[in-house]
Amino acid sequence: MTTEHDLIIVGAGLAGIYTTIHAVERGLDVLGIEAGSDVGGTWYWNRYPGARCDVESIDYSFSFDDELQSEWRWSERYATQPEILRYLNHVADRYDVRRHYRFDQRLDSATWDEEEHRWTVRTEDGLVATARWLIMATGSLSRPQLPTIPGRDAFTGEVLQTSAWPDEPVDFTGKRVAVIGTGSSGVQAIPHIAEQADELVVYQRSANYSIPALNRPIDDEEWDRQQAGLAERRELSWNGAAGSPWTSHPVPFSEVPEDEREAIFEESWKRGGVLFAKAFQGLTVDREINDAARVFFERKLAERVEDPQVLADLTPDDHPLGTKRICTDTNYYETYNLPHVTLVNLRRDPITEVTPKGIKAGDQLREHDVIVYATGFDAMTGALTSVDIRGRENRSLKEEWRGFPSTYLGVALPGFPNLLVLNGPGTPSVLSNMALGAEQQGDYALRIVDHCGAHGITSIEAREDAAAEWTQHSLDLANATLFGSAPSWYTGSNIKGKARGFLPYIGGFRNYIERVDKVAADGYSGFVLSSR
Repeated sequence: MTTEHDLIIVGAGLAGIYTTIHAVERGLDVLGIEAGSDVGGTWYWNRYPGARCDVESIDYSFSFDDELQSEWRWSERYATQPEILRYLNHVADRYDVRRHYRFDQRLDSATWDEEEHRWTVRTEDGLVATARWLIMATGSLSRPQLPTIPGRDAFTGEVLQTSAWPDEPVDFTGKRVAVIGTGSSGVQAIPHIAEQADELVVYQRSANYSIPALNRPIDDEEWDRQQAGLAERRELSWNGAAGSPWTSHPVPFSEVPEDEREAIFEESWKRGGVLFAKAFQGLTVDREINDAARVFFERKLAERVEDPQVLADLTPDDHPLGTKRICTDTNYYETYNLPHVTLVNLRRDPITEVTPKGIKAGDQLREHDVIVYATGFDAMTGALTSVDIRGRENRSLKEEWRGFPSTYLGVALPGFPNLLVLNGPGTPSVLSNMALGAEQQGDYALRIVDHCGAHGITSIEAREDAAAEWTQHSLDLANATLFGSAPSWYTGSNIKGKARGFLPYIGGFRNYIERVDKVAADGYSGFVLSSR
């Protein structure tokens, strides 16, 4: 049986939850589709040990309801996955979100009906539904990526993936464990696995910059202080470059005496994690500033790692600091000082084969009981290109994006009417606070729906030229920084055959909001609007 709705939302993470709440408030008939068994998005799937947000808890939460903000008490500066999932469950309970969702339903296809101006969606389990609007809230990092290694499926031990971790805790006690991958997930999981494992071997392709989180419990005094200043903090975040209240040192690097720069780097280091990259304005634009930050980082790293060869292997050498997302860790580098932990540099000794009992890298075969893949995602586009989405004239989104993805404002796609993408290519997304980003994106999508409903418009899509101009603008901004040339999942370089180009919008959260708001104020210039 086919059900009919006003709006179909795919995904039940931050953006899906927010958009559902506010679409229902408008009186729209909403159907949510979610592959998982409950809400949570990335925080539902990524249950690996050590999973933690690298945005401060007080900022990584919804701002749209003062009562919601005051009734939830975060316990730590950087919340763990279980606490964030509890928060999202609390929000879902509070606004009765789940009654609009069908869980354990993975989207298989979506087809535009030009005659009816409606979308028909089908799931792998046979659910069929139609709606005027299709909103993809599928997340920026939701399509896991496993490496193509000869014999990968031959291993007879236990295989785990950080992005699809079991519901129940995994016990590594007494086991010989391999971890492949040292991005954010690996950096967070490795110290916890090392606490239990009898032997841990880490296979590293690229060394990443990781800064101590300096996490701490939030005591009552700090909590009260945060609550008293929350309105101002939110205002700073909404007007900030990355959706957070933190800013760079107000004096340009070139005007700060050399003997004072060290203190500014030290202060930023003590902020913890990704905030180190905010030490000076232009750190990811100006090579001189970036090199100064790199030298400071390398001195700090040398204090944490004892073995000279391991230190050399852990020192990043293929990208400027901050041009891959800086990892946020607790005792990550110190883990390599433990006698039962080994680091394998895959640039020197690449993996040639996975065998039934272990992994062969270089000329050495190591036996393992468990292999953990912490190998990341097909970022920004993978969740969309893995589904058969067909627009006008049977245009395939997968084929359209075989080259670099063209979007208008990151929200709309030429040839795909009434399809709205949240936190897709061409939006600030992963370069900003995703909680506020979810609000901004969900709100903008619903404003488009409101506008069309108020003016009798049944179809809206991006103009080809407007999308091309926005996409080029976004690329030009990135190419004017150090980001554009760095090999990272930001540019798709972690996926074989994927078109290269910087995917997020790097122009800043506030600047992005002003740009898209102007388009709305101009009656959605750059869009084609029509009625059936």
